[in-house]
This record gives sequence, structure tokens and C-alpha cells, in this order.
Amino acid sequence: MIIGSFIYLGFFHAQNHDFFYKDISLTGGTSVTINDGNVNSENLKNAISGKLDDVNIRQVSDLATQKQIAVIVETRSEQQQTKKVLEDYLGYSLNDVNSSFEFTGSSLSSSFYNQLLIALLVAFVLMALVIFIQFKTFVPSMAVILSAFADILMPLVVVDMLGIKISSAGIVAFLMLIGYSVDTDILLTNKVLRREGKSLNRKIIESFKTGITMTLTAIASVVAALLIAGPYSSVLYQIFLIMTFGLLFDIFNTWLTNVSIIKWYVLHKKKKNEN
Repeated sequence: MIIGSFIYLGFFHAQNHDFFYKDISLTGGTSVTINDGNVNSENLKNAISGKLDDVNIRQVSDLATQKQIAVIVETRSEQQQTKKVLEDYLGYSLNDVNSSFEFTGSSLSSSFYNQLLIALLVAFVLMALVIFIQFKTFVPSMAVILSAFADILMPLVVVDMLGIKISSAGIVAFLMLIGYSVDTDILLTNKVLRREGKSLNRKIIESFKTGITMTLTAIASVVAALLIAGPYSSVLYQIFLIMTFGLLFDIFNTWLTNVSIIKWYVLHKKKKNEN
């Protein structure tokens, strides 16, 4: 699956010149909130898509009544051009009372994006350093690091397949996955390498019982938050969605891939010591 993910991202990068779709928080552009519950988002998008660059429209609903209270228009176009196109469609002027505008320059967004990537890289390197210090052996440490890397790589592929535009919140979600993904791997490695008096398979089974309970509990919490808060906040929706994908893949990466590597390492070491 890791090799397949790399192949997919290679084709994706060749077509899109990047590894994922970015929203305006990472590319720069204009975000407009129109406080009008009568605006049809589909009709609006069809009307302005040819006049503005890379348009994305979201509805904002009242938490209690579920009725639409506003629409959010995001585009890479400049603020003045966006305002004129929207006013032509709506038939009235947009002001501070019925709307709000936010514009982010491309240079600022690019700088912010680079800082987020650096933070993600530094977090991953520090995590790897702590793992090596804790276990002091190459193969088990690399197994944990490989699993954590796969827990980021595979959700990224799924997000790309779904055509989701990643925002700064999405980068933060990937950053959070580093912490969520290594806990079960560390649990597994600790129990297998450091606990004496039990067979290898028994130690793996005991680790699985504890680890899968932790992961399923986390998934249940994240999915509940996704269903409750997701419809009302695009930021929370993206964070919880990416974390859900990551935690689901963590089950596969920990209890198939990592277990296989750790088991091979222990048996190989035992056989080597006997000889």
C-alpha cells in the first residue's frame, strides 16, 4: 500500500504540480461571507465560476434550526473583482452589514504554507529521534517510524482521491496524526521487546487488545465530533475527517505491517543468538 501510495502521488504531482489540492489559506485569495439565507449556492457557483478563478462555495446553517443563514464564497481572484461579480449576480451592494471580506496575499499564504511544512517535518524528525533514543535498536525504531509515515501518507492519498482542498487546518491535522499514530506502535514494541516470561504471540495479542481499544475509542470520538461539528465548521470538518482516515489506516499499519516487522526481528534475533 505504501508503494501504491507513492505511485499515485507521483502521477498526481505530474498532473497538478503539487502533492495535494490547496485552498485559499495556502494559495492566497478572497473569502466572502454573504449574510443572506436565500442565496442558492449551486446557482451562485454556476453563475460565477466562469468569471472568478477556482470558486468554492459553502453554506452556513443555524445550529438549532438547520436553516441556511449565509454562504461563504472562496476564490483565488482579487477582492475588488470578486465583489463586483457577486454584486452583479445578487443585484445589491455588498457592505459591512450584509457581508464580510477577507483577502490573503499569495506571498503571505506561501510563507505560511512553508512554515507549516517545516513544523510538520521538524515534528516528524523529533518523533523519530525520541523513538531511536527509547528503543536503541534500528529495526524496531524504523518499524515505528515507517508506520507513522504511512499514517500520514495514506490519508493524503485518500484526500487527493476525494478532491478535497487542504487548508492550514488540514496540515495541522496531519501534524496531530504523528502523535496519534505512534502511541500504539510504541505500546506494541515495548511489550514485545521488554516484557519477559510470555510467548511472542501472547505478547502481541495482549498488545493488540489494549491498542485496538485505544484506537477504536479515538475513532469513535473523532467520528462523533465530525458528525456534530463538521456541518457547521469547514475547519473542524477537515481536521476530524483527516484524523478519521489516519486512525483507520493506523489499524492496518500497526497490526499488520509493524507486527510483521517486529515479529521477524524478534525471531531473527532469537535464531541468531541460538547459533
